[in-house]
Amino acid sequence: MTIENMKATSFKVAAFEDWQEKAAASLKGKPIDSLYTNTYEDIKLKPLYTKGDLPDGLVRDLPGQPDYRRGIHSLGYQSESWHIANRVFYSDVEELKGKLDIALSKGQTAISFDVKPEIFSDNRALVSFLSSFKNKYPLSLDAGLLQTPLLAALAIASKDAGGSEKLTGFVAADPVAEASLIGGLPTEENEFFTEWSKVLDEAAQQLPEVKTVLVNTVPYHNSGANAVQELAIAVSTGVYLLQKLLDNGWGLKKALSKIVFHFAIGSNFFMETAKLRAARLLWSKTAEAFGAEKEDRKMVLSAETSKFTKTIFDPYVNMLRAGNEAFAAVLGGIQYLHTGSFDEPAGSANLFSERVARNTQLVLKSEAHLEKVADPAGGSWYVESLTKELAEKAWELFLEVDHKGGIYEALKSGWLQEQIVQTAENREQEIATRKKSMIGTNVYANLSDDISEPVIQEIQRDYMIDSLDAVIGKIASESSLKDNFKEMKPSFTPLKLKRLAEPYEEMRFKAMKLEKKGVDPIVGLICLGELKKHKARADFISGLLSAGGIHAERSGELDTISAAIQFINSSKARQFVICGDQSAYNSFGPELAQEITREHNFKLYLAGIPDEKQSEWKTSGIIEFLHVRSNAIQTLSAMLQEMEVGANAKA
Repeated sequence: MTIENMKATSFKVAAFEDWQEKAAASLKGKPIDSLYTNTYEDIKLKPLYTKGDLPDGLVRDLPGQPDYRRGIHSLGYQSESWHIANRVFYSDVEELKGKLDIALSKGQTAISFDVKPEIFSDNRALVSFLSSFKNKYPLSLDAGLLQTPLLAALAIASKDAGGSEKLTGFVAADPVAEASLIGGLPTEENEFFTEWSKVLDEAAQQLPEVKTVLVNTVPYHNSGANAVQELAIAVSTGVYLLQKLLDNGWGLKKALSKIVFHFAIGSNFFMETAKLRAARLLWSKTAEAFGAEKEDRKMVLSAETSKFTKTIFDPYVNMLRAGNEAFAAVLGGIQYLHTGSFDEPAGSANLFSERVARNTQLVLKSEAHLEKVADPAGGSWYVESLTKELAEKAWELFLEVDHKGGIYEALKSGWLQEQIVQTAENREQEIATRKKSMIGTNVYANLSDDISEPVIQEIQRDYMIDSLDAVIGKIASESSLKDNFKEMKPSFTPLKLKRLAEPYEEMRFKAMKLEKKGVDPIVGLICLGELKKHKARADFISGLLSAGGIHAERSGELDTISAAIQFINSSKARQFVICGDQSAYNSFGPELAQEITREHNFKLYLAGIPDEKQSEWKTSGIIEFLHVRSNAIQTLSAMLQEMEVGANAKA
């Protein structure tokens, strides 16, 4: 072929149908549908996306232009980079100031910490601390129930510093999110928001550049909600709070300027990126419906890496999870980002883990160069299609919530909690059956982990009251909020915060307690035939057992029933799993199980599902067939319970 012929040659344009034909051939009889994936959002992900999947009219959209799905700045992070807003852990104001000084000198770009009663123990020190960072860095604070006294302290700090420069960022609260955690508002609904509006109006005069209204979807995410539910809740809460401000005399422009949205970012990378892009689209359309000007329809986004996805055991894997989630958040176009420390679930965060969390964002900025490109996901056939589908489904759910009276009424009726529980149960079932993997937890567990069981602080009304006790009468002495909380009776069932790994962690700690009592948490593996015939199932069972903190004690290659009995008699285990291939099962049959259970009162399991004689295996003493679809939590919990009963009997 000459060079001229080569230049004139072109490739055939491949159609989706051509790909389907090739894919069908490679599947060897399996349906094409087996390549599609259903998500918790009831979205079917295709194995291949094409230009035809782009939403209509998207080619005209640019970053910084309505509907803002591509970001609120035309140049993306090049015009204004996102703020590294990792929350600093502390016990008092002095420690907070010292640790924040370190963080800001090492790359942090926003003042962020958990707002706790401890900071109000010395009001002079608090005001001095707040004054010292004036105007150098924006604030990124979810003030929660302590918003009023904190705003008062900031106003004093602003005056003490001379008032020549303005504080920026947000010191915000979401009363609906707080109510979702404690079962209601502290006072009657209209009365509460009338008072809240007055507090925010005063803050707007004293701190004009500080945003004070938070739309916080993190509690819903950490209760198990999916992306569609989070988006619908965000829009519903935004509409609810905006309307409350308007009802109390605020102007639309002023009210919109005070709102910031806060999301948790989960493990489904592209879904989370699309979630943030869809959030901006939805809020732009919502603000437009209120009559807002284009510039006022922009959504300011704060985000944090998910607590729901993190684990206590094998904690260093949390670094990878947080990195993945932070990456998704940045691609989604956030303005503030908190990256959780890898040891935060265990309650042992320190300067080292905080540095790693901070450096995760610095790597994304300075080494991955993510701040150099405006909307890196823009134009992706997959992400754009997912953004559109998420927005459509979220809008439908928002309308359903609105039909039920809005976000607060949906919580009061318990309907919203029920929707989230259903999603959470689906997630938990897939983790329990190991259909979804959590590395180091339900697969590839490391039994050498030496981790102490943390004391988990539950969110309770008494704790809220104690928090208020610490501050009421100091900076905000005129408030009656504390007394209202004491008299308040929850009007609905609160959300239940959780982490997916908790059931496995409970079993791991239970196994560790048994070891401390002198009981070895072991299960014997009766390995039939030569290594290559039993290894696959023995490895599978070993991995399953380790997820519950149970050690596997393997026999050698067993070829006879008598050899199996000899191994059992020499083992400290009182529960056993028979492991072998189908030929071994057919050869030994239920006779092996009958012989074992005849001589000993042991619990006996079988690895895999036998091709034949299943009823005979069950009759002969097999409790359960352990396979890839087994509920690991149920099986392992039963094993540990049996060990605990045995330990108590000895005692």
